[in-house]
Amino acid sequence: MPSASPGMRDFLESVYGDQASDLERRIQARVAAFRARNPQLHTSPVPPDQRLSARDVMLITYGDQIQDGVRPPLQVLDETLRELVGDTINSVHILPFFPYTSDDGFSVVDYQAIDPALGDWQNVRTMAEHFRLMFDAVINHISQASSWFQAFKRGEAPYTDYFITVDPATDLSAVVRPRTLPLLTPVETARGLQHVWTTFSADQIDLNYACPDLLLEVLDALLLYVEQGAQCIRLDAIGFMWKELGTSCIHLPQT
Repeated sequence: MPSASPGMRDFLESVYGDQASDLERRIQARVAAFRARNPQLHTSPVPPDQRLSARDVMLITYGDQIQDGVRPPLQVLDETLRELVGDTINSVHILPFFPYTSDDGFSVVDYQAIDPALGDWQNVRTMAEHFRLMFDAVINHISQASSWFQAFKRGEAPYTDYFITVDPATDLSAVVRPRTLPLLTPVETARGLQHVWTTFSADQIDLNYACPDLLLEVLDALLLYVEQGAQCIRLDAIGFMWKELGTSCIHLPQT
């Protein structure tokens, strides 16, 4: 199994300390399994003629913007674009198409599932045969209805470490806020009342990237997106990903 690059190893050590060696091993195992499943995906640098450039035209759309009431909307979108725009548009950024509970798709319930109202992964893979696809990775936070957060509330490991809890008496005045909603949300759990970090809303619970198991879960989702046809991945709200008390909690080096 190939080892991580020195840069990656140094970064893991700077963030995860004595957990870095085991984390590196687990990351490399996932990457090796991904390569074994997908030998058709090249791992060398993208050739210059396949990189994004000023010649590319990308449509940004939700998956349900074109419907006929019969076929899955993702199928209709693909076939309509092929029929009406041809080669005029060569790339499509499909806004979050996962099951969600709020914020127009940006409160994801399951990172590895397609909202059944839109279609399925086969519809996405078919579209990827015709267009360069961009997916959203909404990985700063996850829906309170997700299985991860429900397991956190029940006190189940490792999910008890997947979210950030803070004493509400803590001074959080330095934290940069994108919205005026409360930063901490009280939640009843099997361990009593917990105050969880919610940058955007009470329905969008921030993830704790200080937990290696959480990082690996997110990596699994990102690898799945590539496997299902994503050539580009937009990292939503990524500047808020790492939290450190006493700082602005935005664009920190660990991010």
